[in-house]
Amino acid sequence: MARIKLLKLEETSGAERERYEELAGRNAVTNMKSGLLNDAATYDAYMAWYTSWNRLVEVIGEKDAVLYAHAISTTNSCQLCSLFFISDVKGLGLDPHNLQYDEKEEILTELGRQIVKNPTAVSDELFDKLRKFWNDQEIVVIVGFAGQMIATNNFNSVLKIDVDQRLLPIINEFKPATWRENIK
Repeated sequence: MARIKLLKLEETSGAERERYEELAGRNAVTNMKSGLLNDAATYDAYMAWYTSWNRLVEVIGEKDAVLYAHAISTTNSCQLCSLFFISDVKGLGLDPHNLQYDEKEEILTELGRQIVKNPTAVSDELFDKLRKFWNDQEIVVIVGFAGQMIATNNFNSVLKIDVDQRLLPIINEFKPATWRENIK
């Protein structure tokens, strides 16, 4: 159960209500957004994720963006985000538990894993591989999105935001990451 109230429209007012109504008009109210709408400024900051996502898709393509976000979210062990991206991976016709990566996808997913595990130790070797495919501006987009994704992961994990109804049929497909178990 979420550690904060996931608001309903009738529980909002002012800027929060305006944002909720806009989301409801697009049928885009999720549990995370209901939680964020406790504060409009925080909601606005987190909604920049979509700007970053759209730019990432422009730079690397939708499939690679989904695989990258999936790698970040599963490595970070965010149940809610992992389930969203497990669903998206399936939507691409892929098995999220048996992914086969091409060279670009392997570089991106390894970057996502390294950023989550230790952002100060992302290897020079990996950056050399990144530069084979992307220029500095594109690398900024790729790394910038990772920061947005991790922020979203952390919000959902710390506040234990409930899994959205549409994801409940696949809830057992989430397996928490184990790499942190021996960190002291």
